[in-house]
Amino acid sequence: MHLVLAIVTGLLTIVAPADPLVVPTDAGPVRGREAGPTRTFSGIRFAAPPVGEDRWKPPRPPEPWKDVADATKPGPACTQYLPGSAEDCLFLNVTVPRDAGSRRLPVLVWLHGGGYTMDAGSLYGAQRLAAQGDVVVVATNYRLGVFGYFGLPGLAGSGDFGLMDQLSALRWTQRNISAFGGDPRNVTLAGQSAGGMSTCALLTSPAATGLFHKAAIMSGSCLLNWPPGGLIPNQPAQTPYSPLAKTEADGAAMAASHGCEGPDALGCLRRLPAAELLKDHQSFANHLTYHTPLLPTDPAKAVRRGAFHRVPLLSGGTHDEMRAFIAGVEKLKPITEERYQEFLRKTFGEHADEVAAEYPARDHLSPALACPTAEGNRLLSRRTSVHAYEFDDKNAPNVNGNDVPTVPHGAAHALDLVYLFELSGVEKSLDEAQKRLSGQMIAYWTNFMRTGDPNSPGSPRWDRDVVLSLAPDAIRPVAHAADHRCGFWAGLRS
Repeated sequence: MHLVLAIVTGLLTIVAPADPLVVPTDAGPVRGREAGPTRTFSGIRFAAPPVGEDRWKPPRPPEPWKDVADATKPGPACTQYLPGSAEDCLFLNVTVPRDAGSRRLPVLVWLHGGGYTMDAGSLYGAQRLAAQGDVVVVATNYRLGVFGYFGLPGLAGSGDFGLMDQLSALRWTQRNISAFGGDPRNVTLAGQSAGGMSTCALLTSPAATGLFHKAAIMSGSCLLNWPPGGLIPNQPAQTPYSPLAKTEADGAAMAASHGCEGPDALGCLRRLPAAELLKDHQSFANHLTYHTPLLPTDPAKAVRRGAFHRVPLLSGGTHDEMRAFIAGVEKLKPITEERYQEFLRKTFGEHADEVAAEYPARDHLSPALACPTAEGNRLLSRRTSVHAYEFDDKNAPNVNGNDVPTVPHGAAHALDLVYLFELSGVEKSLDEAQKRLSGQMIAYWTNFMRTGDPNSPGSPRWDRDVVLSLAPDAIRPVAHAADHRCGFWAGLRS
């Protein structure tokens, strides 16, 4: 350990340097751990436990602490069907380059996916991203399912508790990230799937003004609008967002199913064990709620009207998004030609024959996510810079775990994540070409964080007026709308 010499009142004094693994926050100091080229500070409490009377309330600041808090392991994931998850879950994780010191590095605040009902920030290891990109990464938890998106008439914050947690993590970043070597004036908000939809929603939230300066939306367009069976066969029509009236009505029905009615309905629900409420978790999967102070307007309508924060955007998805969902259906019960035609009739009604002619049985309707993303990017680009991409490694490690021989996974939903993160803290096996692609994607993403422009020396040019295909064999512009026959789908709606 080096020693620092200081002159104090004319005397030579020896002062030990500060421990680089101990960092102050506005609630108290934390001690992280060092691993290779990075330091990680895990399980930092950014809000008080949302339990008991604080269940379904806005997040409060945590109680301050004086002693150095252990930040060497993550806190629990928010309550879900996952062992070890808990209601006391408002923790975040910070990963920095080992030499971050007091530099002012670009900051990424990461919102995980999981359909608003599962996953955790701690599952996204950011060592490569931080070290190779020379950036700071904040990965946060937020309340999920019935705990994050429940509503009830008269309940302040109905449907937006998960969104409030995300805003709280962004505010924590503004107050504290400079102590970790990050620049609070250069924050990129990013997320995938439900995290991407949340990022898009926050683009339209007045409460998010000034909390981030760029955004990256991965597989999570604001314009998603699935017809019946459009996301998963035989499921009802849905969007990522819910009007307040529907959220309150669904919450009242849920309360009644538990025998919680009348003036004490909320108190009755707060007294129920979390395990009992978990039975209703999936019912609040797409209930991020608008017509509220945080989201005055449906985010899809806000994007169409141009009512969003004018920050540079990086936006895209994977070439074969829906394969992950279709594989799950096929695994439960094979999709025969007869079942496929049944799905088409239920989903597209009078247009079923047109869709069947355009998409033979095993073509599985990939445009369900591709075309809304393209349309959203077009609308967003009217008022800000948008760099659009499509991940297309059809041999990516299958992190979804749905190995179904009759439905090759291709470049399915979420398979791009392993190119940016060590998922579940473990780097998946990539071959040499895939490692090169990972390095190029990290360079694009972190240069975008730095300047709002993803281009960097050594990587193919990424212009704003193209969709860039990201594949191991070649990175090149593609005719995205033509590939996914978006004109056909637009005509079907008209």
